[in-house]
Amino acid sequence: MEIENICKEYESSTKVFLDVVNSLSTVDLDKRAEDGWSARQVIHHLADSEAQSYARLRRLLAEPEGTTIQGYDEGAWAESPLLGYNELPIENSLAVFASVRAASLDILRRMSSSDLNRKGVHTESGEYSVNKWVTTYTNHPREHSEQIAAAIGRK
Repeated sequence: MEIENICKEYESSTKVFLDVVNSLSTVDLDKRAEDGWSARQVIHHLADSEAQSYARLRRLLAEPEGTTIQGYDEGAWAESPLLGYNELPIENSLAVFASVRAASLDILRRMSSSDLNRKGVHTESGEYSVNKWVTTYTNHPREHSEQIAAAIGRK
């Protein structure tokens, strides 16, 4: 896929997620599907995930081939009372999500197709390329948009 198309898809998935979040009522934020996260938890997760993705992309592009890409326990983060996924307001997490996505998009626009092949090693899943990063973080907001829609009964 060409970089221009990658950027369009990445930007589109950001908009999809923000559109879903902006359509939520206050009551919707804490609805959840059985055995699933609430919209509030998903929003906080996306902010944390994007913060991780931000560092990962930069490591993959700036550091020597084979750099370590650190995993994290997203379930533990979601359950940590100190991180407040269950009760904190969503505004700061939305700002983090939108800002980090915009900053990463700036970097994606500067890349060439050969940059997609740069690789590191993810601590949980092994070989991890820029191309895998692009696929993962283009799909991630869309997947969570669907999760929110299911949690609030729109799906």
